[in-house]
Amino acid sequence: MTVPEWLRAPEANRSNALHAGAWWVWALGLATAASRTTNPLLLGLLVGVAGYVVAARRTDAPWARSYGAFVRLGLFVLALRLVFSVVLGSPIPGTHLLVTLPELPLPAWVQGIRIGGRVTAEQLVFALYEGAKLATLLICLGAANALANPARLLKSLPAALYEAGVAVVVAMTFAPNMVADVLRLRTARRLRGRPTGGVRAVLQIGLPVLEGALERSVAVAASMDARGYGRTAAVPPAVRHTTTALTLGGLLGVCAGSYGLLAAEGAGYGLPVLLGGFAAALAGLWLGGRRQVRTRYRPDRWGVRAWLVAGSGVAVAALVILTGSYDPAALRPGVVPLTAPVLPLWPAAAVLVGLVPAFTAPVPVSPEESR
Repeated sequence: MTVPEWLRAPEANRSNALHAGAWWVWALGLATAASRTTNPLLLGLLVGVAGYVVAARRTDAPWARSYGAFVRLGLFVLALRLVFSVVLGSPIPGTHLLVTLPELPLPAWVQGIRIGGRVTAEQLVFALYEGAKLATLLICLGAANALANPARLLKSLPAALYEAGVAVVVAMTFAPNMVADVLRLRTARRLRGRPTGGVRAVLQIGLPVLEGALERSVAVAASMDARGYGRTAAVPPAVRHTTTALTLGGLLGVCAGSYGLLAAEGAGYGLPVLLGGFAAALAGLWLGGRRQVRTRYRPDRWGVRAWLVAGSGVAVAALVILTGSYDPAALRPGVVPLTAPVLPLWPAAAVLVGLVPAFTAPVPVSPEESR
């Protein structure tokens, strides 16, 4: 069976590149869904969806290699959560005793904290569920870092957030570029027959890496200065005060609404507060943008495919939150008594909606294929 031509995703180029913000909305939708559940089967399905989309739409850019680092970081957080549960104990009661560690006596003023003691299967399973949730959040954010072009994301930011966006983009791109420089220098040393391990090799590689990072920073600063970065326009004081009030009030509303959505009891008021805060923040950013004097060359367009990618992430979050309102046991399997988790049908189907970008986003083309 052949797919119609109009249904096939086109090859990515500069004119049809997906908006970087769409990837972040999609990833944040998956992360929101992960924050609402501790079911390891659903969390594993979310990781699989994110990994499949990254594998299908990741480019050869330096920032695209950061996904593996986020996966390793998630596994480290999971292992650390289990270690803390074993060493520091857990308030979760349990009857399935695994081992009893030597307990360190602590003073009375640290009541509720212990080091060592009983280790039960219930507390380990609880720690595993909580650690898997945090690891899934990190992996979803890593998918956004691997798929979204940070430079194009910076270009799409509102003018009022341009200074902060520059700092964020530099922070997001420094580590991947440094990793790429380390790999390049290690490969060059290996081809020359020089050792790539040991303290001496690390010191010899570290200096060129830091020198290259400094040269890139100086080049970026020079290019920004040549383009007139930092110019501002005069605005009335009333506009500045209104901008500050709307922006701060909107951000506080977004924080309160997000907390309401993520908390188990605040789903009723969380969405209205989030929408109201988001609208106020947008108004503040629009007013604040009047102070910034800058133009955009070939701005990225938010097209139909961007709506499909972003909408799939929002749909995953909304459907999982809706499921948690009428069937919370499906999203949070019990630990006491200890029961095996079951994959719920409807939440699993909702998570699979997150695969839409793997079929609708433009297909990246490798440099060899583009020649």
